[in-house]
Amino acid sequence: MDPTTAAIDPITPAPLIPISPGDGPDRIVHKASRVIPRPAQLAWQRRELTAFTHFGMNTFTDREWGSGAEDEAWFDPPRVAVDQWMRAYRAAGARQVMLTAKHHDGFVLYPTRYTNHSVIASPWWIRGHTPAEREAAARARGAAEARRGAEPSAYWRIRDAGCGSGCRDHEGDILGSYLAAARRAGLKVGVYLSPADGAEQPHAWHADYVARIRAKKAAGRPLSIEEEATLEDGARAPAGQGRYGNGSPVVQRTIPTLVDGDDRTAAVRAGRLPSFTVHADDYNAYYLNQLYELFTQYGPIDELWLDGANPWTSAGITEPYDFTTWFQLIHALSPDTVTFAGPQGARWVGNENGIARETEWSVTPATADPSTAHGESLIPGGPQAPDIGSRAKITAPGVRYLQWFPAEADVSLRDGWFFHAGERPKPARELVALYEQSVGRNAVLLLNVPPGPDGRVATEDLAELTGFGTAIHTTYGNPSLLRSPWSPAPGATTGTLEIPVPAAHRTFDRIRLGEDIREGQQVEQFAIDIWTDHGWHQTVTGTTIGHRRILPLGRAVTTPRLRLRVLSARSTPTLAMASVHSSGPDGLRPPT
Repeated sequence: MDPTTAAIDPITPAPLIPISPGDGPDRIVHKASRVIPRPAQLAWQRRELTAFTHFGMNTFTDREWGSGAEDEAWFDPPRVAVDQWMRAYRAAGARQVMLTAKHHDGFVLYPTRYTNHSVIASPWWIRGHTPAEREAAARARGAAEARRGAEPSAYWRIRDAGCGSGCRDHEGDILGSYLAAARRAGLKVGVYLSPADGAEQPHAWHADYVARIRAKKAAGRPLSIEEEATLEDGARAPAGQGRYGNGSPVVQRTIPTLVDGDDRTAAVRAGRLPSFTVHADDYNAYYLNQLYELFTQYGPIDELWLDGANPWTSAGITEPYDFTTWFQLIHALSPDTVTFAGPQGARWVGNENGIARETEWSVTPATADPSTAHGESLIPGGPQAPDIGSRAKITAPGVRYLQWFPAEADVSLRDGWFFHAGERPKPARELVALYEQSVGRNAVLLLNVPPGPDGRVATEDLAELTGFGTAIHTTYGNPSLLRSPWSPAPGATTGTLEIPVPAAHRTFDRIRLGEDIREGQQVEQFAIDIWTDHGWHQTVTGTTIGHRRILPLGRAVTTPRLRLRVLSARSTPTLAMASVHSSGPDGLRPPT
């Protein structure tokens, strides 16, 4: 940002800027130029690649979507090799990892106090016990099973049965083991806690739902994957307490809601742990209590991932998620967490192919205060719209706020999100292309790598991840050609920069650019020329740059210098980096 302009500009740069009723298009565009990332968002974007880990009940039922009526006994891995997972993720170049602590089936991978449908009730929790310890655990678990319908914390209360000093620090806590392994490996961490929860479906409604699915199948009509799973487990009731969409009243509650024998009681009463008064129905209270567990027991958490899935609405049941209270609690407990779909967090890119738009803006419009709703619902046209940040979009009627809301491009290494033996991983060449079409288009790549039922990342997956990571390092290891950041003349929104190319790098087929997004995202249109024997020749054009823009040229070129022409910008841009690269045979040239 030009300091002369900033000195007289009444708009203070911020991650969220409201639109006033009298703001005209020019004023709104000017405000957009002053939207900047929070420090946590900046750090998140610079990590570029997050490895997603879908591992849970579906890994052992060979499903993509569970029913919520699964038997905890089905979750029984021989091992959970979290350190091997981290080696695989680091080989791919990931700087952050994220685990599905709870997927849509509701099975929880840590010892929660608020449902019996968790890892505590599985054989995995007591793996490694001696025969005597197993016998003691079996008695306690039998008593807990008898109480589970009336007492959500029944299994949590007997979590230490048969294991002497306690099970809480052993590898039975998969989330805890995962986060510890990630931190040992120098990786930042994220957690996915699904709002949708099949285990919490009300039992009477579920019985009727099963009957309707059976009738639908008998009539020869196709079933969704949710319906298939529900039908397969139709003889079983949901494993939870029936809190999802049960129509319970919104009443005053305290978070955390302490349970019998709660080991946090003294700390909460003494003020060493915070407590919050909220108004919530049964399910929102359940979800808030789990958020509290995550942040107070497993933090710091760098990214929290939650979607807005309400998958049984068409079947007659909906849970009114209280995003406002969720976001308030998250911010109170961990203000630096980047929350997916949360206020000034991160947003879904709009597909599950790992591909960002050619024009990808981190400054996006919102039709209401982003702290009051799931972020996707506030984007005019929705998160899948081909254009969500242009001048036309940010100045359209109905826009009330502009926020820094960068894209996260999710994709799975395999066809499914969970491991299935018949699937194969994407080849390294394809992963390189996805990197260039996500990170290289101003997004963060969220690459899912699902471990198998043996508790390990498959050998073939590790090979492709290693090839991918090596290719990115080989191709994009060249330093910036700029000695220092560059901007056009103060106040200018166009400008030209000639860039000498060192002899060692004069043949290349990729150009990488990056704005200093600490100053916001400004560039709307640019062109790059190369010097030839006949003078300057335009070789590539583009729209947005943002944190990173990678421009494949289609063929290798050789030149002693480049020329960048900024053709349009919202305010004076700052170019932080420019570099040239050759994909070459060692760089695993992506498919054309």
